[in-house]
Amino acid sequence: MSDDTPDSLIPYDEIVQEALRAVVGRVLGSVERQGGTLPGSHHFYITFKTHAPGVIIPSSLRERFPDEMTIVLQNKFWDLTVDEDGFSVGLSFNQIPSKLAIPFAAITAFVDPAVDFGLQFQAAAADLEPARHDDGENDTSDTAERGKRAAVGVEDDGSNVVTVDFGRKK
Repeated sequence: MSDDTPDSLIPYDEIVQEALRAVVGRVLGSVERQGGTLPGSHHFYITFKTHAPGVIIPSSLRERFPDEMTIVLQNKFWDLTVDEDGFSVGLSFNQIPSKLAIPFAAITAFVDPAVDFGLQFQAAAADLEPARHDDGENDTSDTAERGKRAAVGVEDDGSNVVTVDFGRKK
């Protein structure tokens, strides 16, 4: 395409983002139907905007992660419930059980390091750069920690990460 390409009247970028977030919903829904048990060595890192509409997390987590937070679904999670708009899950943070509700629209990244798969999404406010933050510290096993380190390099090695970033003319 050239620089003379007109602005689209069809919001392709939004349509693609919504379709890719549906992948996350389908995967989590499958886990829910299997009784909340992850198959094989699969585990997930899910990054989301903590102040996005519909996000429900303990205030202590929102204070600690004012922009984004990453949670790990591997060994110690419970009550996974998925609907068409998002999911809720129980996780432990510093041995304190917590219930989180996360709309799919709030998710900015989904990674399954067991199979080198990842998706990244545009933030709702495309002009805002996310602040640097520590990863969520929900209780994880050593395997999860190794997976976390592997997930950090997922994009750099030509893996199956899908990043969608449509430039818009202003």
